[in-house]
Amino acid sequence: MYDALKGLAAELLMPLPMMVVAVVVGISLRQFGLRRLGNALCIAAVSLLMLASWAPVADRLLGPLERRYPAMLVPPDAPVEAIVVLGGGWQPEPEWPVTAQLSETSLPRLMEGLRLWHARPEALLVVSGGSSQAWLPGVAVGYARAAQALGVPEASLVVLDSARDTGEEAQAVRDRLGEGASIVLVTSASHMPRAKRHFEAAGLRPLPAPTHYLTGRQNSGWRYWLPGAEHLAKTERALYERLGRLVVKWEH
Repeated sequence: MYDALKGLAAELLMPLPMMVVAVVVGISLRQFGLRRLGNALCIAAVSLLMLASWAPVADRLLGPLERRYPAMLVPPDAPVEAIVVLGGGWQPEPEWPVTAQLSETSLPRLMEGLRLWHARPEALLVVSGGSSQAWLPGVAVGYARAAQALGVPEASLVVLDSARDTGEEAQAVRDRLGEGASIVLVTSASHMPRAKRHFEAAGLRPLPAPTHYLTGRQNSGWRYWLPGAEHLAKTERALYERLGRLVVKWEH
């Protein structure tokens, strides 16, 4: 129940549902004769949604999270027990190739994990991530299928497909590798600050290897200056991660 409420609260606190609720309230106020207040609320909601969908605002919100830890361009010299790839999204469609089944979040995570594993093949490749739907296998299964198709032997793979969130992933890795294990942690750059805190709280020693950057790309085109859904998604990601970090502080 707690996990369901936590997920629902996170979704409702995103800009689009919040602004839709504000517009509905504003229209209702107009119906009750409070036209000026209703109009002001509607205008404010639409204006805030436009700002949340504007690249300069979205990048300023998300950029600091993505730049918190540098990319691991060269694998560490220190011994590591595993390369850990955190879960994302997966659509197990048998008519698609295994790489196409991974979401736009999961695919760069797995590719970065494979790059680092090929540089340190003596380490385990731990793929993690469960499913919120009991009848579907977790994303870790999709990771494992793709990794094996790309040349990773089964003996080098550890599949942790029961964890439903980052905190559970950290606990599953600790249970498999033991407390104090040194790992390379692979996840999206914006997710890394929160993920690292979860893994440290679980008693592990994570070395950040961020990937899947959404900001910092070339922004010279005119489309960059127009509000768009891709920029709204960046704002949502920034807010989601900051809310998640508050939850980490509260839970630990």
